[in-house]
Amino acid sequence: MRPRVVLVHGLWNPSPLMWPLAARLEAAGYGARVFSYPGRGPHDANVEALAGFARDGAAFVAHSLGGLLVLDMLSRHAEIEAHKVVLLGAPVRGCLAGRRLRSSKLGRWMMGACCALWEERPARWSRGAPLGVIAGTLPLGLGRVVGGALPGANDGVVCVDETTVEGMAERALVRCGHSMLIASRSVARLVERFLTLGRFA
Repeated sequence: MRPRVVLVHGLWNPSPLMWPLAARLEAAGYGARVFSYPGRGPHDANVEALAGFARDGAAFVAHSLGGLLVLDMLSRHAEIEAHKVVLLGAPVRGCLAGRRLRSSKLGRWMMGACCALWEERPARWSRGAPLGVIAGTLPLGLGRVVGGALPGANDGVVCVDETTVEGMAERALVRCGHSMLIASRSVARLVERFLTLGRFA
């Protein structure tokens, strides 16, 4: 029997945007549920809400800020089983675009309580279950508007280097912008493959 999958959206993405990916996973035999949370709300409160939502264990698929939420929740709650984890464009090592955006009053309002999360930080995975990372390389997103082009390969919001998790099983690069990651059919296929096999290739 395939484990249920908890999908976690990003900062400004309402949970219905995750429904098409959830529906694809349902069709593949997974029981998929979308966790909804206030992206601009306090991070610690969102972490604990996710822990309550997933207390019986699950596989996790998370986009952007949702990836930080999943990693922090699993690091604080060893009792919650993670079967497999896939992160989509998650700035787990900090986010240059986020740091640029918070330099303005409007940007700080837009990000709310998550402003502090974009400092450079380590990201490690020490669980036995495989963790896969999907990163976009089409520089199309808000990051280009705030402070100019981002360095290196990026999805327009998050740099590929910022998605690196020490201990990850594998990373796949796709020609997608940041917001396109959750809508891309090729990304959905990669997610399904990783949840099934524990690898992208």
